[in-house]
Amino acid sequence: MSSIPKLLKLKDYITLIGTSLGIIALVCACIGSYELLSLGFFLITISLGTDMIDGYIARKTQTVNEIGKELDSLSDSLTFGITPAVLTFQSFKTGNLFDLFIIIGAICFAFGAILRLARFNISETPGYTGVPTPISALLMISFFYANYFYSFAFGEFLEISSYIVPIIMVLVGWFNITTYIHYAEKDKATYIMFIILAPLCPILGIVGISSPNLLTSIIVSIFFLGSFFLILLFIIRGFFLYFKMKQKLK
Repeated sequence: MSSIPKLLKLKDYITLIGTSLGIIALVCACIGSYELLSLGFFLITISLGTDMIDGYIARKTQTVNEIGKELDSLSDSLTFGITPAVLTFQSFKTGNLFDLFIIIGAICFAFGAILRLARFNISETPGYTGVPTPISALLMISFFYANYFYSFAFGEFLEISSYIVPIIMVLVGWFNITTYIHYAEKDKATYIMFIILAPLCPILGIVGISSPNLLTSIIVSIFFLGSFFLILLFIIRGFFLYFKMKQKLK
């Protein structure tokens, strides 16, 4: 049996950096202060970058290995499943019995990510079935920051957000595991969306730390709200791609 250092390649250490960020973000969620919740979501956006980089390095260096696949899935389960679920609960909890519904939503979101990744590890079908977990995490990041910057402008999160967030999380959990969503293995739209949103999310997250003025807060809030709906359109596109694929098979 080989030792762990001998099994790990460069891209695996990049994966572990993303895992470390996910753990720190989870600690931020446990503390639960307004600023640390924002920092937690910010760290998840950085993890989106490490998730892209480790795959790129694996392909370029031809160091794809079994431990890397397992490590990547375990890391994604934490960083894009469990941690965003806890961060979202802490961000939108109401302090009353309705929080039970947010807890249920958080469980569904985390289960959706974990089950999707488990299925992906044993799947032999080319492409991606269900919404990839980084996409679902990016959806929740956009929803949080739309509210976060709204609160800078108007003093608090949009009240209705706490009541629709469980619905969003349950739906996203289902989007992760449904077989009615399919994307090609090298889907250009996925890469384009990540190239645009993945760098902008952490950059605009930093803007939030500097206590932006009213106009900046409104503009950035609208950007994240637009990002949220853009990602929803991307998910809906996955349904169309699935039915298009089924038509070709017929």
